[in-house]
Amino acid sequence: MGKTCDLSEFDRGMIVGARRSGCSISQAADLLGFSRSTVSRVYREWRERQKTSSQRHYCGRKHLVDELGQVRLARIIEANRNATTAQITSLYNEGEKKGISQRTTRRALKQMGYSKELENQNRDEQKLPLPVLNDRHFLTIRTGKKKNKNKG
Repeated sequence: MGKTCDLSEFDRGMIVGARRSGCSISQAADLLGFSRSTVSRVYREWRERQKTSSQRHYCGRKHLVDELGQVRLARIIEANRNATTAQITSLYNEGEKKGISQRTTRRALKQMGYSKELENQNRDEQKLPLPVLNDRHFLTIRTGKKKNKNKG
């Protein structure tokens, strides 16, 4: 079985509290709904290090464009709204020790909400009235599937 999710601080505290109150590993696992190995591991961590917090937020690759980088990208875009991705990338890389690629720039801009599709969609919404929705649209909205024309 794979890992389902990280334990919250509350869950970890409940495990430690149950074990400290005298419950066995099996009793604590049955009471709280965790596996025996999870109860054993969390209590052992607490007993050895006096802390139960998960260090998962330190895992993974660091972002090349962090929060300050996003602010910097936003300022570059506001200064020149018609700049291409290549121009934005070169302006961003001027003051950086480690530069980013155009693909990373596009990805960061998309995460920030800047994308050509959104711009075109907003432009279209301003010019055209909203479409009239029929049964086919509601079926698509509810189920995510389009109604087959041949089946009626």
